[in-house]
Amino acid sequence: MTITELPYRASTEQCCAWLEQHTNSAWNLARLLTQGLTPHVWLDYDASYPELFGEANGGYPAPIMFEQDTQRLAAGSEDVLITFTKDADKIPVRLPAPGIRRPLSDLRFYKKEIVRLLHALNKPPEAEKTAPAKPKDAQKGINREQVLNAFAAMLKIDLDKALTSEIGVFGDEGAKIKGNARGSKKNTLWNPVTLALGLNDSYRVPMARLTRAFEEQDSLLEWRENWLQSLDLLGE
Repeated sequence: MTITELPYRASTEQCCAWLEQHTNSAWNLARLLTQGLTPHVWLDYDASYPELFGEANGGYPAPIMFEQDTQRLAAGSEDVLITFTKDADKIPVRLPAPGIRRPLSDLRFYKKEIVRLLHALNKPPEAEKTAPAKPKDAQKGINREQVLNAFAAMLKIDLDKALTSEIGVFGDEGAKIKGNARGSKKNTLWNPVTLALGLNDSYRVPMARLTRAFEEQDSLLEWRENWLQSLDLLGE
């Protein structure tokens, strides 16, 4: 299968074929999941779960985010079992037993997450060759105060609270890249490119506004090139 451009919500087969073309290595569902990607399944409105849908009476893409659910998929299950997800308003919710089952063919991954992954896979060798020497922590990420200064005004949610919660900003902690051995929140760092892409995807923060932040915020200036490369991959 040759994929010239990923659809907005791509199937497992499409994601694997696209990544194989760009990485020259084999991909399968288990590898997608071990890379931290979040699969989704479209749920049509079901009167059995009214609390899931809210005003989304036509349905919505439900993320498979619970570790046991994703481990089951990675182990080679014959179908999808969702026991914990987010509702249409992005609020985490545990489903009544036994959960919701769907065929594996219903799994979808967001294009932005796949592009973000490719960017992350390509970044280490690029950084070693071209990046100027920087303080160790600056290379890795920005701290909580810098995150709030750069992005908090763009959101309706309490970003400070979301950063320190167990669920994280997106229901996982994909942008969080450092904590000390005891998990101190004080020493946590975030990758601002990953964080910004997630803010656009999950909270509809406009790309133009995020780009302006990378041009104007001192803490983001050294990440501007990485941000622009991500936009190029997304076709923005």
